[in-house]
Amino acid sequence: MKLLHYGPLGQEKPGMLDKDGRIRDLSGKVANIAGSTLLPESLDALRAIDPMTLPLIEGNPRLGACVAGTGKFICIGLNYSDHAAETGATVPPEPIIFMKATSAIVGPNDPVEIPRGSLKTDWEVELGVVIGKTAKYVSEAEAMDYVAGYCAINDVSERAFQAERQGQWTKGKSCDTFGPTGPWLVTADEIDDPQNLKMHLEVNGRKFQDGSTKTMIYGVRYLVSYLSQFMSLLPGDIISTGTPPGVGLGQKPNIFLKAGDVVTLGIEGLGMQRQEFYQG
Repeated sequence: MKLLHYGPLGQEKPGMLDKDGRIRDLSGKVANIAGSTLLPESLDALRAIDPMTLPLIEGNPRLGACVAGTGKFICIGLNYSDHAAETGATVPPEPIIFMKATSAIVGPNDPVEIPRGSLKTDWEVELGVVIGKTAKYVSEAEAMDYVAGYCAINDVSERAFQAERQGQWTKGKSCDTFGPTGPWLVTADEIDDPQNLKMHLEVNGRKFQDGSTKTMIYGVRYLVSYLSQFMSLLPGDIISTGTPPGVGLGQKPNIFLKAGDVVTLGIEGLGMQRQEFYQG
């Protein structure tokens, strides 16, 4: 299934794509794509619904983030061997974990704000993993049982805030609108191998990122298990798993985003995003 939210900001409703890629309204069945809706038994109940029996949404409505009520937005740094190489970083002996504020989450095509004082706003196409049931101290063997599905994420980053000022990476990752998520949540049963997905990102039509989840250092199975050793993962939590090479910081000379720039990105099977950047 492909699950989503549609409608004006703050008034989003749950939806499902039908076989023709049209949005069908799910609000008569569930309140939103969040929490208990993501439990395995709840997703099974949604699979039993014939999308053609649901109300058809006409036109081209705004899409919200595909998951609502996210409690934790957990990000993994330097998780692609080729990305680590382009930034001159050493491959980490354990996953680098940082948090992105959930207030950064926006729809996949919403405009993105370049924050005041920013000189180095950057892009990162990433595979998002959405947790479907509470995971605590889970093994790698059972880790995938806790994954509800996958989505595309742009882990927008302000590199000066992230690395040139004191403290942790979080403040360079958590600016408002820095977490476009979606367009839809693709349930795990539709993705044969999350470690074999092509991914790409363009800025103003120029391709910068053209990679694959094959080059992840720590894969989805390992990350779910690893993170669950330190914190409970709850339904609706998102793990953003890192980015392949081609970020602005890796260009020689560096290239960073400015007002009016348009970023488009996609991950195989997970849909496309488009954001226009503006100065805050």
